[in-house]
Amino acid sequence: MKKIAFQGTDGAYSEQAALKFFNNRISTCAFEDFEDVFKSVLSGKTHYGIVPVENSLVGSIHQNYDLLLKYHVWICGEIKLRIQHHLIVNPGTSLKQLKRVYSIAPALDQCQEFLSSLKGVEQIPYSNTAAAVKMIRDKRLLDSGAIASTVAAKKFGMKILHSAIEDNEQNYTRFVILTRKSIKPAGKCKTSLVFALKNVPGALWKSLSVFAIQDLDLYKIESRPIPGSPWQYIFYLDLGGDFFNKSIRRAVDHLSEITTYLKVLGSYPVGKEVIP
Repeated sequence: MKKIAFQGTDGAYSEQAALKFFNNRISTCAFEDFEDVFKSVLSGKTHYGIVPVENSLVGSIHQNYDLLLKYHVWICGEIKLRIQHHLIVNPGTSLKQLKRVYSIAPALDQCQEFLSSLKGVEQIPYSNTAAAVKMIRDKRLLDSGAIASTVAAKKFGMKILHSAIEDNEQNYTRFVILTRKSIKPAGKCKTSLVFALKNVPGALWKSLSVFAIQDLDLYKIESRPIPGSPWQYIFYLDLGGDFFNKSIRRAVDHLSEITTYLKVLGSYPVGKEVIP
Protein backbone atom coordinates (compact mmCIF):
# COMPACT_ATOMS: atom_id res chain seq x y z
CA MET A 1 0.00 0.00 0.00
CA LYS A 2 1.37 3.40 -1.01
CA LYS A 3 2.12 5.92 1.73
CA ILE A 4 1.05 9.52 1.05
CA ALA A 5 2.40 12.57 2.90
CA PHE A 6 0.14 15.51 3.67
CA GLN A 7 0.26 18.58 5.91
CA GLY A 8 -2.04 18.74 8.91
CA THR A 9 -3.74 16.04 10.93
CA ASP A 10 -6.32 13.31 10.33
CA GLY A 11 -9.42 14.75 8.69
CA ALA A 12 -7.60 17.58 6.88
CA TYR A 13 -8.77 18.56 3.42
CA SER A 14 -5.39 17.44 2.04
CA GLU A 15 -5.97 13.94 3.39
CA GLN A 16 -9.48 13.88 1.92
CA ALA A 17 -8.07 14.94 -1.47
CA ALA A 18 -5.44 12.19 -1.29
CA LEU A 19 -8.06 9.55 -0.50
CA LYS A 20 -10.20 10.74 -3.42
CA PHE A 21 -7.28 10.82 -5.85
CA PHE A 22 -6.03 7.35 -4.96
CA ASN A 23 -9.51 5.85 -4.40
CA ASN A 24 -8.77 5.10 -0.73
CA ARG A 25 -6.08 2.54 -1.66
CA ILE A 26 -3.39 4.27 0.41
CA SER A 27 -2.15 4.95 3.90
CA THR A 28 -1.64 8.58 4.85
CA CYS A 29 1.13 10.19 6.86
CA ALA A 30 0.57 13.60 8.48
CA PHE A 31 3.30 16.24 8.76
CA GLU A 32 3.23 19.53 10.63
CA ASP A 33 4.67 21.68 7.82
CA PHE A 34 4.32 21.75 4.03
CA GLU A 35 8.10 21.64 3.70
CA ASP A 36 8.16 18.35 5.61
CA VAL A 37 5.87 16.88 2.94
CA PHE A 38 8.41 17.72 0.23
CA LYS A 39 11.28 16.34 2.31
CA SER A 40 9.47 13.08 3.01
CA VAL A 41 8.92 12.49 -0.72
CA LEU A 42 12.54 13.24 -1.60
CA SER A 43 13.88 11.05 1.20
CA GLY A 44 11.69 8.09 0.18
CA LYS A 45 9.87 7.97 3.52
CA THR A 46 6.63 8.30 1.56
CA HIS A 47 5.79 7.29 -2.00
CA TYR A 48 3.90 10.49 -2.81
CA GLY A 49 3.00 13.83 -1.29
CA ILE A 50 -0.02 16.07 -1.74
CA VAL A 51 -0.14 19.84 -1.27
CA PRO A 52 -2.67 22.57 -2.11
CA VAL A 53 -1.49 25.15 -4.64
CA GLU A 54 -4.57 27.18 -5.55
CA ASN A 55 -8.05 28.04 -4.32
CA SER A 56 -10.83 29.25 -6.60
CA LEU A 57 -11.80 32.07 -4.19
CA VAL A 58 -8.53 33.40 -2.77
CA GLY A 59 -5.98 32.39 -5.41
CA SER A 60 -2.57 30.76 -5.16
CA ILE A 61 -0.96 29.30 -2.06
CA HIS A 62 2.39 30.94 -2.56
CA GLN A 63 4.29 28.96 0.05
CA ASN A 64 3.85 25.77 -1.93
CA TYR A 65 4.76 27.41 -5.24
CA ASP A 66 7.99 28.53 -3.60
CA LEU A 67 8.61 25.00 -2.30
CA LEU A 68 8.07 23.61 -5.81
CA LEU A 69 10.89 25.90 -6.89
CA LYS A 70 13.13 24.89 -3.97
CA TYR A 71 12.77 21.09 -4.09
CA HIS A 72 13.35 18.77 -7.05
CA VAL A 73 10.07 16.90 -7.01
CA TRP A 74 7.83 16.03 -9.96
CA ILE A 75 4.12 16.82 -10.19
CA CYS A 76 2.41 13.66 -11.41
CA GLY A 77 -1.24 14.46 -10.76
CA GLU A 78 -3.80 16.99 -9.60
CA ILE A 79 -7.29 17.00 -8.08
CA LYS A 80 -9.75 19.84 -7.49
CA LEU A 81 -11.63 19.27 -4.25
CA ARG A 82 -14.92 21.00 -3.45
CA ILE A 83 -14.35 22.78 -0.15
CA GLN A 84 -17.29 23.28 2.20
CA HIS A 85 -16.41 24.97 5.48
CA HIS A 86 -18.28 24.60 8.78
CA LEU A 87 -18.04 26.37 12.11
CA ILE A 88 -17.15 23.62 14.56
CA VAL A 89 -17.25 23.86 18.37
CA ASN A 90 -17.19 21.72 21.47
CA PRO A 91 -20.59 20.26 22.36
CA GLY A 92 -22.42 22.77 24.57
CA THR A 93 -20.82 25.87 23.04
CA SER A 94 -23.23 28.48 21.66
CA LEU A 95 -22.65 31.26 19.15
CA LYS A 96 -22.95 33.90 21.90
CA GLN A 97 -20.02 32.33 23.78
CA LEU A 98 -17.59 32.60 20.88
CA LYS A 99 -14.58 34.89 21.31
CA ARG A 100 -12.15 33.27 18.84
CA VAL A 101 -12.26 31.26 15.61
CA TYR A 102 -9.22 29.25 14.50
CA SER A 103 -8.34 27.87 11.08
CA ILE A 104 -5.68 27.97 8.40
CA ALA A 105 -5.43 31.48 6.91
CA PRO A 106 -6.93 30.65 3.47
CA ALA A 107 -9.98 29.06 5.14
CA LEU A 108 -10.53 32.20 7.21
CA ASP A 109 -10.25 34.26 4.01
CA GLN A 110 -12.84 32.06 2.29
CA CYS A 111 -15.41 32.70 5.05
CA GLN A 112 -15.17 36.46 5.52
CA GLU A 113 -18.84 37.24 4.95
CA PHE A 114 -19.88 34.94 7.78
CA LEU A 115 -16.99 35.82 10.09
CA SER A 116 -17.52 39.55 9.71
CA SER A 117 -21.07 39.07 11.02
CA LEU A 118 -19.67 37.74 14.31
CA LYS A 119 -19.01 40.97 16.16
CA GLY A 120 -16.06 40.95 18.53
CA VAL A 121 -14.89 37.47 17.50
CA GLU A 122 -11.14 37.26 16.83
CA GLN A 123 -9.92 35.34 13.78
CA ILE A 124 -6.73 33.41 14.56
CA PRO A 125 -4.68 31.64 11.85
CA TYR A 126 -3.74 28.06 12.70
CA SER A 127 -1.56 25.47 11.00
CA ASN A 128 -4.41 23.39 9.55
CA THR A 129 -8.20 23.17 9.58
CA ALA A 130 -8.47 19.74 11.20
CA ALA A 131 -5.61 20.55 13.60
CA ALA A 132 -7.60 23.58 14.77
CA VAL A 133 -10.56 21.34 15.60
CA LYS A 134 -8.33 18.94 17.50
CA MET A 135 -6.75 21.79 19.44
CA ILE A 136 -10.00 23.31 20.69
CA ARG A 137 -11.20 19.83 21.61
CA ASP A 138 -8.02 18.87 23.48
CA LYS A 139 -7.96 22.19 25.36
CA ARG A 140 -11.73 22.06 25.95
CA LEU A 141 -12.14 25.64 24.75
CA LEU A 142 -15.81 26.54 25.19
CA ASP A 143 -15.32 30.09 23.91
CA SER A 144 -13.64 29.09 20.65
CA GLY A 145 -14.54 27.54 17.33
CA ALA A 146 -12.70 26.18 14.31
CA ILE A 147 -13.42 26.22 10.58
CA ALA A 148 -13.02 22.80 9.01
CA SER A 149 -14.83 19.93 7.29
CA THR A 150 -17.57 17.54 8.40
CA VAL A 151 -14.93 14.79 8.37
CA ALA A 152 -12.88 16.69 10.95
CA ALA A 153 -15.96 17.31 13.10
CA LYS A 154 -16.86 13.61 13.11
CA LYS A 155 -13.24 12.53 13.61
CA PHE A 156 -12.91 14.50 16.84
CA GLY A 157 -16.48 14.17 18.11
CA MET A 158 -17.29 17.85 17.77
CA LYS A 159 -20.44 19.84 16.98
CA ILE A 160 -21.13 21.71 13.73
CA LEU A 161 -22.63 25.02 14.85
CA HIS A 162 -23.08 26.49 11.34
CA SER A 163 -22.79 24.69 8.01
CA ALA A 164 -21.54 25.87 4.61
CA ILE A 165 -20.14 29.22 5.76
CA GLU A 166 -17.82 29.79 2.78
CA ASP A 167 -18.44 33.00 0.82
CA ASN A 168 -19.18 31.18 -2.43
CA GLU A 169 -20.40 27.64 -2.98
CA GLN A 170 -18.09 27.31 -6.01
CA ASN A 171 -15.16 26.92 -3.64
CA TYR A 172 -12.55 24.48 -4.91
CA THR A 173 -8.95 23.88 -3.90
CA ARG A 174 -6.51 22.47 -6.40
CA PHE A 175 -4.05 19.94 -4.98
CA VAL A 176 -1.02 18.50 -6.76
CA ILE A 177 0.53 15.07 -6.27
CA LEU A 178 4.31 14.97 -5.80
CA THR A 179 6.77 12.19 -6.51
CA ARG A 180 10.56 11.86 -6.80
CA LYS A 181 10.87 10.79 -10.42
CA SER A 182 9.22 11.93 -13.62
CA ILE A 183 6.27 9.85 -14.81
CA LYS A 184 4.93 9.96 -18.37
CA PRO A 185 1.21 10.79 -18.13
CA ALA A 186 -1.67 9.50 -20.21
CA GLY A 187 -4.81 11.14 -21.53
CA LYS A 188 -5.50 14.88 -21.56
CA CYS A 189 -2.53 16.47 -19.80
CA LYS A 190 -1.07 19.72 -18.63
CA THR A 191 2.52 20.73 -17.94
CA SER A 192 3.78 23.09 -15.24
CA LEU A 193 7.08 24.93 -15.38
CA VAL A 194 8.89 27.85 -13.77
CA PHE A 195 11.35 30.27 -15.36
CA ALA A 196 13.19 33.58 -14.93
CA LEU A 197 13.82 35.85 -17.90
CA LYS A 198 16.88 37.67 -19.15
CA ASN A 199 16.68 41.44 -18.78
CA VAL A 200 16.10 42.21 -22.46
CA PRO A 201 13.37 44.23 -24.22
CA GLY A 202 10.19 42.25 -24.90
CA ALA A 203 11.35 39.23 -22.88
CA LEU A 204 7.93 38.46 -21.40
CA TRP A 205 6.20 38.82 -24.79
CA LYS A 206 8.81 36.56 -26.38
CA SER A 207 8.40 33.96 -23.60
CA LEU A 208 4.68 33.68 -24.28
CA SER A 209 5.03 33.73 -28.05
CA VAL A 210 7.06 30.50 -28.05
CA PHE A 211 3.91 28.70 -26.92
CA ALA A 212 1.61 30.55 -29.36
CA ILE A 213 3.81 29.52 -32.27
CA GLN A 214 3.30 25.87 -31.32
CA ASP A 215 -0.48 26.38 -30.82
CA LEU A 216 -0.23 25.52 -27.13
CA ASP A 217 -2.95 26.60 -24.72
CA LEU A 218 -1.84 28.49 -21.60
CA TYR A 219 -3.98 27.84 -18.52
CA LYS A 220 -2.21 30.11 -16.04
CA ILE A 221 0.80 32.36 -15.59
CA GLU A 222 1.81 33.93 -12.30
CA SER A 223 4.82 35.93 -11.17
CA ARG A 224 6.62 35.75 -7.83
CA PRO A 225 9.44 37.99 -6.55
CA ILE A 226 12.92 36.47 -6.63
CA PRO A 227 14.29 36.49 -3.05
CA GLY A 228 17.30 38.78 -2.76
CA SER A 229 16.68 40.40 -6.16
CA PRO A 230 14.32 43.37 -5.74
CA TRP A 231 11.93 44.01 -8.64
CA GLN A 232 12.94 40.83 -10.42
CA TYR A 233 10.45 38.03 -10.90
CA ILE A 234 10.13 34.34 -11.57
CA PHE A 235 7.16 33.03 -13.55
CA TYR A 236 5.04 29.92 -12.95
CA LEU A 237 3.16 28.69 -16.00
CA ASP A 238 0.64 25.92 -16.71
CA LEU A 239 -0.01 24.89 -20.30
CA GLY A 240 -2.01 22.23 -22.07
CA GLY A 241 -0.20 19.12 -23.21
CA ASP A 242 2.42 16.57 -22.27
CA PHE A 243 6.07 17.64 -21.81
CA PHE A 244 7.09 14.50 -23.67
CA ASN A 245 5.25 15.87 -26.74
CA LYS A 246 7.48 17.34 -29.49
CA SER A 247 5.58 20.64 -29.67
CA ILE A 248 6.09 21.37 -25.99
CA ARG A 249 9.72 20.25 -26.16
CA ARG A 250 10.33 22.69 -29.02
CA ALA A 251 8.59 25.52 -27.16
CA VAL A 252 10.63 24.86 -24.01
CA ASP A 253 13.85 24.72 -26.05
CA HIS A 254 13.07 28.14 -27.54
CA LEU A 255 12.11 29.48 -24.11
CA SER A 256 15.48 28.41 -22.71
CA GLU A 257 17.16 30.87 -25.11
CA ILE A 258 15.73 33.88 -23.26
CA THR A 259 15.74 32.57 -19.68
CA THR A 260 18.29 32.62 -16.89
CA TYR A 261 16.49 29.77 -15.11
CA LEU A 262 14.07 27.12 -16.34
CA LYS A 263 12.61 24.13 -14.54
CA VAL A 264 9.86 21.74 -15.62
CA LEU A 265 7.76 20.95 -12.54
CA GLY A 266 5.81 18.08 -14.08
CA SER A 267 3.36 16.76 -16.66
CA TYR A 268 0.16 15.16 -15.43
CA PRO A 269 -3.44 14.36 -16.36
CA VAL A 270 -5.87 17.27 -15.99
CA GLY A 271 -7.56 16.81 -12.62
CA LYS A 272 -11.27 16.33 -12.03
CA GLU A 273 -13.49 18.37 -9.74
CA VAL A 274 -14.69 16.11 -6.92
CA ILE A 275 -16.90 16.40 -3.85
CA PRO A 276 -15.74 14.79 -0.57
